[in-house]
Amino acid sequence: MIKPPFVRPGDEVKVVGRVFDTPLVVKGKTWFPLVQLAAWPILSWVAGRRKPERSWGQRLAIGAVTMPVVLAAEWCHNLAHAAAARWIGKPMDAIRILWGMPVLIYYDINDQGVSPRQHILRALGGPLFNTFAWVAAHLLKRGTRPGSTLGEVAEAAEKMNAFIAGVGLLPIPGIDGGPILKWSLVEMGRTPAQADLLVRRVNGVLGAGLAGAGAAALKRKRWLEGGILVLLAGTALSIASGLLKEQ
Repeated sequence: MIKPPFVRPGDEVKVVGRVFDTPLVVKGKTWFPLVQLAAWPILSWVAGRRKPERSWGQRLAIGAVTMPVVLAAEWCHNLAHAAAARWIGKPMDAIRILWGMPVLIYYDINDQGVSPRQHILRALGGPLFNTFAWVAAHLLKRGTRPGSTLGEVAEAAEKMNAFIAGVGLLPIPGIDGGPILKWSLVEMGRTPAQADLLVRRVNGVLGAGLAGAGAAALKRKRWLEGGILVLLAGTALSIASGLLKEQ
């Protein structure tokens, strides 16, 4: 059922359910919700930074509420991909739960049984969901009392969905924008190999731009933003140089 590189000889893999005709699988003990356990104290710390007068109990309670809202943005992003795949009649091969978070599995990223248009529609599902969720969270935040806990949670949801939607549409292979660009080129007449080459060139330009933006952010001591931009720049430049390939 599951193929390499996801599974190697001796691995214990279980199907724990199906979502939109896609098997939901776990491998060994890597299902353990490590991400959730790490996100809770981090978000509790952020709640304390926003309002130092909060007790540790209040901080942990707000972190416990914010954590599933923030991580749901990524979970629902992937489930939206699965829903889009089912809608077009080309379900993905599996969704793996890795440390509490979903990972989409495609056995063949150049599956000739899936048309270019279908590849594009599958890739668009996640960003479209996050865009709608961002708008909903933004409207909810505007309707709450300034400084309220509900408004704080809505703001976290707004930022997370905006981040996932924005980053997801970058033309980097392995995230949504890469396949959207690649299969748009194939639909216009290029072969998958020619499209891959052009995507690599685009990532060279993108990587240089992201590196410049990251350096500027770090210079202004915006450490989180700068770190993310530098990481994305490194990924794009690795794609452009051929050091990193989509599997």
